[in-house]
Amino acid sequence: MIEVRNVSKVFGARPEAALAMRREGASKDQVLAATGCVIGVDDLSLTVERGETFVIMGLSGSGKSTLVRHLNRLIDPTCGQVLVAGQDILGYDGAALREFRRHTVSMVFQGFGLLPHRTVQENVAYGLAVRGESRQQCAERAAHWIAAVGLQGYEKAWPAQLSGGMRQRVGLARALAADTQVLLMDEAFSALDPLIRAEMQDQLLALQDNLHKTIVFITHDLDEAVRLGKRIAILRDGRLIQVGAPADILHHPADEYVDRFVRRRVATY
Repeated sequence: MIEVRNVSKVFGARPEAALAMRREGASKDQVLAATGCVIGVDDLSLTVERGETFVIMGLSGSGKSTLVRHLNRLIDPTCGQVLVAGQDILGYDGAALREFRRHTVSMVFQGFGLLPHRTVQENVAYGLAVRGESRQQCAERAAHWIAAVGLQGYEKAWPAQLSGGMRQRVGLARALAADTQVLLMDEAFSALDPLIRAEMQDQLLALQDNLHKTIVFITHDLDEAVRLGKRIAILRDGRLIQVGAPADILHHPADEYVDRFVRRRVATY
């Protein structure tokens, strides 16, 4: 469903010089000192199968959030290709990109991203309204997904009246209401307390059993990655270090960096 081919992203005014230094073996810190450029993603390739939950994890600054924003072109790469359902999305013009975002890919943000001046129902229906669905269809689909995430009865509530977990449920319902093939979730549960976070993980797993969406889930938490992911990719300094099933990652770490990540979890898996 998704194919990332040799994608690099450099933030700064001298991307070619930065990439040349990196190819010659310079570290990210050396590149920054010499060029003033930050390398967010570094010659990264991976594939995500249709219908799988694919987890990308790494420490802060590893490039995971930068990478996921390439998948809906919130960020364009310095070089490389991004294909979704076989289509090179980097070739889309403005109109094609709008259609892609309306019908193929939706996103759940860490900070909820709710519109404070709209009710729960209006927030959930927002994407449908933007793409021109009828008022009745917006209301019906919003009601369905509000109930599906356990918020029935809160349709007329404002975001400020909701707890953090409830606001995150609204964000999830909004993404699901759009009925896109791909769902991007960037640290979607990391702002929640542990009990609410576990509940949201349970809900996502239950929904995915029925929906079979292609989900790309970003996290820095190994327990969450192991619980949710069919496969896990681990990034470091913008590079892909290892990708595999949870058991492969836990029991056959590719290097010392991955081993440090998983050592605490192996004994209980």
